[in-house]
Amino acid sequence: MDDSEPARAALEHALAMFPDDEIRVIHVVDDLEAGYGGGRPPVAADSDGGGDADEPSFFADIREVAAEDGRPLEATVIEGSSPTAILEHGEEIGADQIVMGSEGRSGVSRMLLGSVAEGVTRRSTIPVTIVPRSRSRSETNR
Repeated sequence: MDDSEPARAALEHALAMFPDDEIRVIHVVDDLEAGYGGGRPPVAADSDGGGDADEPSFFADIREVAAEDGRPLEATVIEGSSPTAILEHGEEIGADQIVMGSEGRSGVSRMLLGSVAEGVTRRSTIPVTIVPRSRSRSETNR
């Protein structure tokens, strides 16, 4: 999970497709990406929203999305190389499915580091669902 529209679309898809399952969200702080300008996302100023002061501020938003659906949500920040960290975490928790956005990273960091979704998909032993970015209304009407 990052603070991108495709990542939020993936969360909404997971909530809709797996209504009886526990949903866990992870955000990977990738040291290599930070070196190319990706950096760590802004952290929450306080934890009044049920979050941790060391977690990205967008975690409050994703918890609200889950709460609107009547669902609890576990959100975690982990460090490492994004595809490897996602796959290792999935194996560690015994995930049945990995759901992720088709894109999140942009600019130079994406060109230099490649697609996280592609890296996860190519190496995963866990089924992976890639959710494309939502199309705007003008694209949908074409």
